[in-house]
Amino acid sequence: MHRDHPAGGEPGADAPAGALSGVVVADFGRVLAGPYMTMLLADLGADVIKIERPGSGDDTRAWGPPFADGQATYFLGVNRNKRSVALDLADPEGRAAARAIVDRADVLVENFRPGTMEKLGLGFEEVRRTNPGLVYCSVTGFGADGGAALPGYDLLVQAMGGLMSVTGEPGGQGTKAGVALVDVITGLHAGFGVLAALRHRERTGEGQRVEVSLLGSLLSALTNQAAAHLGAGVVPRAMGNRHPSITPYEVYEAQDRPLVLAVGNDRQFRALCERLGRRELAVDHRFATNTARVAHREELTAELSATLSSRTADAWFEELTAAGVPCGPINDLAGAFALADRLGLGARVPEGAAGPGQVAHPVRFGATPPSYRSAPPRLGEHTDEIVAGIRPVDNSNAGL
Repeated sequence: MHRDHPAGGEPGADAPAGALSGVVVADFGRVLAGPYMTMLLADLGADVIKIERPGSGDDTRAWGPPFADGQATYFLGVNRNKRSVALDLADPEGRAAARAIVDRADVLVENFRPGTMEKLGLGFEEVRRTNPGLVYCSVTGFGADGGAALPGYDLLVQAMGGLMSVTGEPGGQGTKAGVALVDVITGLHAGFGVLAALRHRERTGEGQRVEVSLLGSLLSALTNQAAAHLGAGVVPRAMGNRHPSITPYEVYEAQDRPLVLAVGNDRQFRALCERLGRRELAVDHRFATNTARVAHREELTAELSATLSSRTADAWFEELTAAGVPCGPINDLAGAFALADRLGLGARVPEGAAGPGQVAHPVRFGATPPSYRSAPPRLGEHTDEIVAGIRPVDNSNAGL
């Protein structure tokens, strides 16, 4: 699956072999979708060479506060296990060095405006002449055709792609998610596409172009809401913390703080009523089935709210969880990581393994676990070692 000669030498010779060890990624990605995806690949052993602008680098290097060790935590959160090369792509020498890296790579990732890489002589059709096995992943905001001129910022896509229309309170302005969720989803889709293309190359020796857009990724991720529209002609609207198709599936006020109930079937609802001491609700024709509960949501909410407000959230959490009723408090991030720690999920990178505090790779592997080999790089930290180690590749006889 990988090249015999990684670009610019062997990084981390003592690093454990991961599932993607030997795969070389030329990473022209910036901000979040591309860097998030390439960091996940790097955690699994890929040699990710981050190609950045001299002087400023990735935009997120300046996206602070907050900062840790003098670097923006936004940048630190998605760039560990990478090597940074500072190259001026407007300069012929910089472009030549970038092309030499690409010619040695297995994967190229870029999220420039459509047409930019072609102007730099790094477009797919050009580079495949010297590297026919290259998997070339392009991430755009709205695609490379009619949406090519639209800037691909997460907030714009959340707005124009419909996510904000179903997020927030009924009748409200529309609310974005509290993280750049579309970028993250797109990064995951891009990684999925790259791995599939590498599998194809393993069988055939042929690379290919992989194209992922933020808008397309969001529409796919809208799942049930998108299916309601395409399948039943429904135009979903914001419902606050309620679910359009399930109830009780929302936030209730306990005696001291909010409590979430996520009751997904009739059995769980009966268990809820039993533990609340409200057995009559489970046999009431308005609430006996999920369809009936959705139709009589307001009446059910009033009944449950009156009972839940009598005890603390922690008391209900203990009582209802023991009965198999999905529920829980609304944690802040400190509470969320504390929960993960209590559950033994290993959600934190071991201190010092990859610089200031980092979230661990979310996938566990029995044979090829993720590794944390290096902190996010300083701008251009590896330019000399990588550029000195590359030479033009003679693939003049390579087929298309």
